[in-house]
Amino acid sequence: MDMNIWEIAPSIGRFISEFLISSWWVIMPIGLFFIFINFWCWGLRVLFLQKMEWVFLEIRLPRNILKTPKAMENIFTGLHSLYSGELSWEDIYLKGKVMPWYSFEIVGYAGGVSFYVRAPEFTRNLVESAVYSEYPDAEISLADDYINFMPNVLPNNTYDIWGNDYVLSKDNPYPIKTYPYFESPSEEQRLDPVSAITEVMSKLHEGEAIWLQYLMMPVGEKWKEEGDEIRDKMYARKKPSSPPSFLGGLIDGLLEFFKNLLKGVIEEPIWADEKKQNEDKLQTPHLSPGERNVLEAVENKVSKFGFETAVRFVYIDKADEFTQLNVSAISGAFKQFGTQDMNSFKIVSDTKTFVTSSKFTTKSWFRKSKVHARKRAIYDAYRLRSIPSKTSILCTEELATIYHFPLSSVEAPLLRRLETRKGEPPVSLPIA
Repeated sequence: MDMNIWEIAPSIGRFISEFLISSWWVIMPIGLFFIFINFWCWGLRVLFLQKMEWVFLEIRLPRNILKTPKAMENIFTGLHSLYSGELSWEDIYLKGKVMPWYSFEIVGYAGGVSFYVRAPEFTRNLVESAVYSEYPDAEISLADDYINFMPNVLPNNTYDIWGNDYVLSKDNPYPIKTYPYFESPSEEQRLDPVSAITEVMSKLHEGEAIWLQYLMMPVGEKWKEEGDEIRDKMYARKKPSSPPSFLGGLIDGLLEFFKNLLKGVIEEPIWADEKKQNEDKLQTPHLSPGERNVLEAVENKVSKFGFETAVRFVYIDKADEFTQLNVSAISGAFKQFGTQDMNSFKIVSDTKTFVTSSKFTTKSWFRKSKVHARKRAIYDAYRLRSIPSKTSILCTEELATIYHFPLSSVEAPLLRRLETRKGEPPVSLPIA
């Protein structure tokens, strides 16, 4: 006899309620323990970050930059030395330690385009040495944080903002289009992907500002396992099984030997290693040229050092003059890094300062308050340079593509460059 679900629902509900009532003294302490652990770790992290000292540097370079983004890749490779291994449970739960990170920033105002880096104080020498090793003519100096010249709270009655975070649209091992794609043997035909961004910044009017923030936290090699899984999937490889124990291997070897001994009279013996090699040859698929290119690009990415990365974009303008044109221009600039078969950047929908205006969906309810809350949240996150919950893993080659110093061929008129070159005094110069 079939029973209706609505007939047994009350009995199920009574069973669950009776179970919770009788076992609350076990469930509640467990739940409170995990809540306590979360608050404990959060409090320790806050105290640890409050004690950490930061340095804010501006990087200016001469007008004639002949080096390609490869120089910037070497800089990021050197900065990866900040990673010293995974944090232990003692570091996390007793000391509240977090892995330090860098914030490389491109800032555009009506007065010019500037390049900044915010780094832990103890890494200042590391940052300066890495930059000077590739750009000896650069000038690195302490700078006032430009954020301090803006109101602590935005939007307000004077200014409005737009903001969002960018992450990869596919799995981390798939790379974006990197700088070798834009390079050409002829300097006249060489493209600079950053020029699309600096050109927009160079045309800002008074009261406008475009801020781009690249938060980079070095990571270990664990993320490369994702690339190995993609490679094995494309080659239809099976995951290697765990090796047998000594006794199990001995028994399997003896069984295989006697089996081949008995069958050897009528047919050629086949050993396990030979059988496995033959199966692998049969299972290896034929890859198309496009699939082979994707596989090579994935293997190239996972062979380089990686950073847990978040890209944050903020556009500020006067409320009565606010326009979406500059927002569309920056979004278009990030489109150039994407391909259909590999990877691209996408906007994290939870951070986007826009909520659908359609009247036929519940997402539009309380639209104005939701948009205002998102604007406050993205502005506060930018000011704090905080790592968001959603990030991507980018290798040094990808980072050098989206953040590097523009080539001399970039004609952004307001790009802040050095007009003169500093010279060192001669060694024999008398000082008395």
